[in-house]
Amino acid sequence: MAQLTLQINGKPYICGCEDGQERHLHALGVLVDAKVSEVAAGGGGLGDTRLMLMGALILADEVTTAQASLAAAEAEVERLRSELSRADNRAVAALEAAAQKIESMASR
Repeated sequence: MAQLTLQINGKPYICGCEDGQERHLHALGVLVDAKVSEVAAGGGGLGDTRLMLMGALILADEVTTAQASLAAAEAEVERLRSELSRADNRAVAALEAAAQKIESMASR
C-alpha cells in the first residue's frame, strides 16, 4: 500500500492508497483543497473540521448535480434511440410498400 501526503488548506494529511493510485489520489486531494480553499476564502473563521465538511458538501452537491445531468442525458439518448428505431421501421415499411407497388406495376 502506497502512502501520499495531501496538502489541504495548507495542512498535510497522510493518506494510504493502492499501489499505482497515487496520481489519482493526488488529483482528488487537489480538488478537495480547491473546494476547502473556496470555503475558507469566504471567511467566517470556520475551523478545520467545518471547512472540510463544507468542502465535502460542495463536492457532494456537484456530484449529485452531475449524476442528475448524466441520468437526464442517458434518458434522452434512450428516447432518441427509440425514435430512431421507429423512424427506421417507418422507412423499411415505406420501402417495402414502394417495392410492392413497383412489382405490381411491372407485372401488369
